[in-house]
Amino acid sequence: MLKRIGRIIAFFVTGFFVWSFFLVVAYRDIPPLVTPLMLLRLYDGAGIHKAWEPLSDISDNLIRAAMAAEDGKFCTHDGFDWRAIGDDWRRNQRGGQLLGASTISMQTAKNLFLWPDRSWPRKGLEVYFTLLIELAWPKRRIMELYLNEVEWAPGIYGAEAAAQFHFKTPAAALSAPEAARLAAVLPNPRRWSASHPSAYIIARAGIIHARMPDVPVAMPLPCGWPEKGMAPPP
Repeated sequence: MLKRIGRIIAFFVTGFFVWSFFLVVAYRDIPPLVTPLMLLRLYDGAGIHKAWEPLSDISDNLIRAAMAAEDGKFCTHDGFDWRAIGDDWRRNQRGGQLLGASTISMQTAKNLFLWPDRSWPRKGLEVYFTLLIELAWPKRRIMELYLNEVEWAPGIYGAEAAAQFHFKTPAAALSAPEAARLAAVLPNPRRWSASHPSAYIIARAGIIHARMPDVPVAMPLPCGWPEKGMAPPP
């Protein structure tokens, strides 16, 4: 009986690793059709509205705004901001709330492969997938998938859908203030709106806008080229 249970567990564990490696390799070149988060939101009645655009067709302003808001060390870390994680842990030990300390790489892993949750098992899987994508993808691809798959409003996924929904403009034409307002809602896009911003979002967008010129990037955005043997972008 125990051997049978062990074989079943081994089968599922092996299947999980094969499935995860397959998806990571596939998503290096192929846009995902749907993510677990999208399916959960669809079940809740939000719908799925998305449109894929290559990073070259997304405004540089939005790339800078996302880094200014979410991950200023994106180009230099290995997927994890260890100082922020340490600060978050110490805050939690003192009784404070975990803020997440999530990098863009970690958020991409969560958005593509996982579900919204703050449990330790889910966080452990997030670490696992973050390691995989940092090993398999260049930073440019991570940013491309992040901006195309992140939720910007209930049922609105990706920079192009967000730009059209909030500002009636293509993602390529987003101005710096518009990009800052989009980035400002990323922590909770189901609560806050870029097109109907609260006083808090206006203030947060102003801070992000001010930070954008100082984000450490290299051309072509976000981190220069070449990366990991891939051909340069058009």
